[in-house]
Amino acid sequence: TQNDYIREWLPYREDFLHILLDLEAPPLPQICKICQKDGVYRCPDCMHQPLLCTNCCRTTHASHPFHRIQQWTGNFFEDSALHMAPPLSGQSRPTTAGKDGDQTKGDRQDTPTMDDDEWEDVDNIPLHLRPPVGSKHLTIVDVTGVHFVLVRPCQCLNAESYPLQLFRAKLCPSTFDKPSTAFTFSVLDDFLRDNVECGTSGMNYYSKLRRVTSNVFPHLVVDRYRELLRVAWQWRPLKLLKWSGFQDNMNPSKDGDLVIFCAACPQPGINVGPTANLDESWKYTRAVVMDGNFKAEHMHERRPDDQVWLMDGRGFMVRNPPYQAYLKATPHITEKSSCNNHKAISQASASRGKLNSTGVGATACARHGCFYPHSVVDFQKGERQLNMDYSLTHALSYNMTGIENVLCFYDINCAYMKNLRRGIESSDLLHLPPSLTITAGIGMWHVHGHKKECYTRYSPLFIKGAGWVDGEIIETLWSTLNIVSASTRGMTSPHRQELLDFQMNDSNFMKMIRMADSLSRKLKTAWASVVLARDAFERFNKAITPEQQRNWGRQEETALLRRVHDPSVMDVFEIQLKKAPTVHAVELWLLEKSPRQGVHHGAASWITRGLAIEEAEIILNIYRKDNGPNPSELKRLTIARRAEKLSADRLRFIADGRIYLWVDDEFERSDESDGRTDLTLGQDTLDDEDAVSNDGYSDSSLVEVFGRASSNDPTSPYLPLPSKFGSAYCKAKKLHRLAQMELELRMGQANDALHGLRLALADKAVIFRGVVRPATNYSMRTRAWQMIHSIDTSVKQCAAIYRQCRLAMISLGADSDILDRYQELQKSHLSATAAAFTQGAHDHRDSHLPWFWTMDIPKDTDSKSWLSEFYRIHWLHAKAAKDRWEEENELVTSEFVWVVNFFQYRAKRWNEIYMAKKLAGNRGAACYAARQQAVYDRLAEQAELIWQGMNPDDNPFHHGM
Repeated sequence: TQNDYIREWLPYREDFLHILLDLEAPPLPQICKICQKDGVYRCPDCMHQPLLCTNCCRTTHASHPFHRIQQWTGNFFEDSALHMAPPLSGQSRPTTAGKDGDQTKGDRQDTPTMDDDEWEDVDNIPLHLRPPVGSKHLTIVDVTGVHFVLVRPCQCLNAESYPLQLFRAKLCPSTFDKPSTAFTFSVLDDFLRDNVECGTSGMNYYSKLRRVTSNVFPHLVVDRYRELLRVAWQWRPLKLLKWSGFQDNMNPSKDGDLVIFCAACPQPGINVGPTANLDESWKYTRAVVMDGNFKAEHMHERRPDDQVWLMDGRGFMVRNPPYQAYLKATPHITEKSSCNNHKAISQASASRGKLNSTGVGATACARHGCFYPHSVVDFQKGERQLNMDYSLTHALSYNMTGIENVLCFYDINCAYMKNLRRGIESSDLLHLPPSLTITAGIGMWHVHGHKKECYTRYSPLFIKGAGWVDGEIIETLWSTLNIVSASTRGMTSPHRQELLDFQMNDSNFMKMIRMADSLSRKLKTAWASVVLARDAFERFNKAITPEQQRNWGRQEETALLRRVHDPSVMDVFEIQLKKAPTVHAVELWLLEKSPRQGVHHGAASWITRGLAIEEAEIILNIYRKDNGPNPSELKRLTIARRAEKLSADRLRFIADGRIYLWVDDEFERSDESDGRTDLTLGQDTLDDEDAVSNDGYSDSSLVEVFGRASSNDPTSPYLPLPSKFGSAYCKAKKLHRLAQMELELRMGQANDALHGLRLALADKAVIFRGVVRPATNYSMRTRAWQMIHSIDTSVKQCAAIYRQCRLAMISLGADSDILDRYQELQKSHLSATAAAFTQGAHDHRDSHLPWFWTMDIPKDTDSKSWLSEFYRIHWLHAKAAKDRWEEENELVTSEFVWVVNFFQYRAKRWNEIYMAKKLAGNRGAACYAARQQAVYDRLAEQAELIWQGMNPDDNPFHHGM
């Protein structure tokens, strides 16, 4: 471990410290290591920091002009610089003037301006930090800091211009008339690497270079921050042009041609051969995911008409003029979603006055997380449909020839897909092939924030051909982009676009070089998961009749075929039994009907609040009991917080109750109240039925109930509901209409409790058969029983709520018909029937199950029980999981082939460039093309080796392009 290595280091600590201090002194004897003369300088950047004389220092550093040297003062080594060392013997120092008039506005050669409150005097700047005066020195910024180097340009008649000479010396000038500042290639590469990996801004990076130059006086180092930003801006497109094989930049450009895309997605003509049957095989479906990112904001620009675009549209951001024309020509139609009120919809028209762009929207491949070239758009107000339409249509036009099926994931696809075709058909600037079939999906994390129906309609688990994908991979890409988002906020539009393009291209590049390793992990997971999924499905399959297998299989097949045109057909994967009215349905019905005479408006909602408080108190009591007499500190804190919230809710409910129960101030609190708090509903409902008593439901007076309710004890059963007074008292006090409303709501509450009870017990039966019994080791058994214990807690809660609900019905004077429907719940009813573990679902009959299993089933379908319906749902879900894992296995196997084909295609393309450049006599371009070809050959070889290590007897790669 790390601690073991630290312990090994401890004995060396004192010796290391002594060596560090010894290195501060010159060696003895104090002579030059080369010529044996007196040593004056040493170079900490050279190995063993040798002591050198003046001549040897200059000679040895002729090829290392960016090393930082130190000079011996007699007592210590002081920071110095190579330009300060005396010239070699026989040479004179150049005296060419270097006045301000010779410098450009962008390159300031003056000393840095100082604040009034700084103690340093400009005249006291250390010598090695002062710009040389009276010489042709160039300010050069390197990874080792800022240097002043004497540079003599070639003056021959056929010599190149000074900027080109500097560039051949791997120095990038910041200006081109009279360059006075240049940046080394190494510092530019290091800045870009820091920028993409660490999100280092230009200001922070140059601040680091100042400290590298002088750790004691970094503020006295000349300022070249603005020059760094400008030169790095020029450097990025140069690197992209080089990586893409463009030499002269005069070739006709295409959208997104300077960046790379996913190596594992099917791309006809690149990694999919011409003989592939694209129409019939589901494997060639493109899986895409869309999303918006509101961290990538952009401020309004000072001079928006004065812009210089270096690679507009040739990266991931869309070309600006056509996009702006599309926005002007396309109206935004605001529609309220029929699903939950998602942020992406509700803020679609939100505007922020100080921002030119509120964020970006992008499309990426859903399986591997690579951005699509020329598909990233800016948001003007919010995540609007018209923005995402532009992104999707351009993504689906990238290397899609012959592909007719697309699987599209988007957080709000339930609303987005309704208007996609209409928006595209109404625009002259967007196009999608009419034959293209788009299947809508919602990522696994976001789909649970939608309505219940959206889960089966849009979850990737129920999408044929999706494989095992979560549809959320783009969320992981935003973290990479957000690294530089803060830096781009105040940039010009071209500079921001090119920086974001470079960041996204780096993300795709890192995905590409690691693709084979990623696919190997996916394939190993798929192999193991296919076996488990098949076993789980077979266990359910054996528990049903062949007729049920055929019927349920036809239901699944029909739904999957029709889902593209009508997602509601996927509701077959949900429970089909009609539920009794819930408490919320009853509340809505009471609110919508005409108000009852003698009842305040809003009484139904007030009673519903009371029922919710009552349920929360029961759940808290059960939680308290389950944690025992000595819970942990964290659990005690949880209990205390929930009790405090309940207390506040109770006090608000009691205060409002004085209005609905017509209570005057004279009933504030009476001596009739004895403060009883002995009812502890829900604390032991499974183990002791006597824990539920009807002490809280008696003919009590308003004074007594309000007194007990105000005791502020969360375990107290006394809430001022009509059921606490009894039906006789309510009639006497003309509260009978309010009591009738509570009775109707209580029936809805009972329906909810019994429904939850059925769900829990059926899940318990299925888990026992499919998880607990097949568990073969301790870990599997532990997880299985944890699931059972969690279900038991739900059973306790639902049973306790129902029992208290039934007591309230009795107190409210429920007639025999109601009580016959809502019968007494016995302890024996709360265990899953043993038949569920040993027999198939088709063997269950209503007579074998407790009364609440059949209360909501129509009389003409007595052969259909809740448990058999649960077996249907679990069978369909288990089959879906099995199918998705089998698809994943086949997909990843094909993706291995496509990745190797992609690398071979790129290697072949670079070989063609190599041959063309070699024939044209362009040696440099030919050498670079050969190097790139070797890189892709190695990547292809590595992917094949990884596959062969997993499948030694299978080599599918000769069937490639």
